[in-house]
Amino acid sequence: MLNRKTGFVFVLFILVLMLAACAGSTPTPEPPPELEATPTPEPPPEPETTPTPEPPPEPEATPLPSTSAPEPAPTIAPEPAAASLSRGYRIAFVTHGGADSAFWSVVIRGAEQAAQDMGVVVDYNAPETFDLAKMAMLIDEAVASNPDGLVVSIPDADVLAHSIRVAIDAGIPVFSINSGSEIAERLGAIGHIGQLEYQAGYEGGEAMSTAGARKAICLNQEVGNVALDLRCQAFADALAADFVESRVVPVIVDDNDPAGSETAILDILTEELEADPEINAILVLGNSAAKPTINVVRQNSQFDDLLMGTFDLSPEILAAVRDGEVLFAIDQQPYMQGYLPIVYMALYLDNLNVPGGPVVLTGPGMVTQENADEIIELSAQGTR
Repeated sequence: MLNRKTGFVFVLFILVLMLAACAGSTPTPEPPPELEATPTPEPPPEPETTPTPEPPPEPEATPLPSTSAPEPAPTIAPEPAAASLSRGYRIAFVTHGGADSAFWSVVIRGAEQAAQDMGVVVDYNAPETFDLAKMAMLIDEAVASNPDGLVVSIPDADVLAHSIRVAIDAGIPVFSINSGSEIAERLGAIGHIGQLEYQAGYEGGEAMSTAGARKAICLNQEVGNVALDLRCQAFADALAADFVESRVVPVIVDDNDPAGSETAILDILTEELEADPEINAILVLGNSAAKPTINVVRQNSQFDDLLMGTFDLSPEILAAVRDGEVLFAIDQQPYMQGYLPIVYMALYLDNLNVPGGPVVLTGPGMVTQENADEIIELSAQGTR
């Protein structure tokens, strides 16, 4: 019994050894080769950093206002040469009065200032003397030069109408000034700048009647100029309403010959008053006749009681009004008659702007002893 147990134990021991041997002979499996390490991908390059824009420089701080009075900003006058190119328009300007006339020199000065202010070029032309045929020729020449616009006076539509209509038919816009208020619209002008001549003459007649006129004469230095003819007609109509007679007396004056003009007026006044001593009032129609007439009346005592009125202004005329030698001067503001048509023409060419009516009034205004002194200095500067 013991031997069986011993043998069984021995066999079991042998089995254990064999199992141990088998376990020891089994090769230990090599670990699988290590995988090549997958390289860690490099992170994508960071995009280039857009540089943060530098903030704009801070504006200089506006200084706080000083408690002391600020210095005035300098006034910069525009250069005429640069201004004349700013719009590029060329405006022809033809009238019946030349630059040597005291009246028309003021018109020209207004046109020149407007040309600078509006940036246009103005070509001014006029006959040397009152010559309607010459004026028509000057208008024709202006039209042939193809200006952007045309400004004209219309002292006689019968002579000038054809030339003005040729301009309009050619597509050239036309404004009229001074003479022609009663005909400008019918001729096709866009507008007229001036006074109503009949109204002006009528107001002169009323003033003369109030002053005590018994019989009057109207000295006309441009017979045939419709504007001056209307002045004399209206003057007579106003006086006739008060039963005062008046008639027109032609006179020839020359701005370049003051002595000759004075002689011509002296002869006419002497002749008229000798023929009719009832005449105690005269109306003259502008600068060219007014100045020599004032001198004649001043230098000859037989005219001491003569009532006198005139159209238009000058320093000499205004001084005579101020001093009581002349009752009144009817002002139509020639500076505006030169300035306004250039402004209106530029605005029309720019924007088709037109005046609100057929006539843009610049007068009449009555200058008397009460207000003459206010205007003398302006007249001496050439703007009134």
